[in-house]
Amino acid sequence: MYESISGTFVELNPSYIVVETGGIAFFIHISLHSYSQFADDKEGKIFVHQVVREDAQLLYGFYGKSERDLFRHLITVSGIGASTARMMLSSMSPEEIRQAILAEKVDILKSVKGIGLKSAQRIIIELKSKISREPAGSEIFVSEDNTLREEALSALIMLGFSKAACEKIIGQLLKEKPGLLLEDLIKQALKRI
Repeated sequence: MYESISGTFVELNPSYIVVETGGIAFFIHISLHSYSQFADDKEGKIFVHQVVREDAQLLYGFYGKSERDLFRHLITVSGIGASTARMMLSSMSPEEIRQAILAEKVDILKSVKGIGLKSAQRIIIELKSKISREPAGSEIFVSEDNTLREEALSALIMLGFSKAACEKIIGQLLKEKPGLLLEDLIKQALKRI
């Protein structure tokens, strides 16, 4: 399975993006939420989820890991396929969906095309405990520094530090000192851990 694809954004539409890398162009389905995040970018990294069906192999792309994680949670619910999950992420932000699930707001989930009363109830029942266990605010930031943040976080975790503590410190550093290079960000984070 693919983790992410980095390259040049050849084409960007509200429902898909074409990313070219290594002489290969990938057609990737995206949500409106991801589209709005990528709107000004000409190149970058897109996190992907591959769906293999009898008649097709599809890639779904996301601006951040938290949106992809929510997508993966949604498609585990019986009756919610990849297209419906993408429709949900196009209708509401990932944080709005999480809050609707945690607060058991059936009407908010029902407002999405393709989601009826039973599907909305099933989403809440099956996902509330999973979503409530995720760290609050895990990657609910919109920033140009996502790649920098991911690389710094990965480096610190590989050094043996806890993910939650590192995410908090990296977030603080990027707010305080927005122009940090990767090496400086890691050094500053190590001083605070």
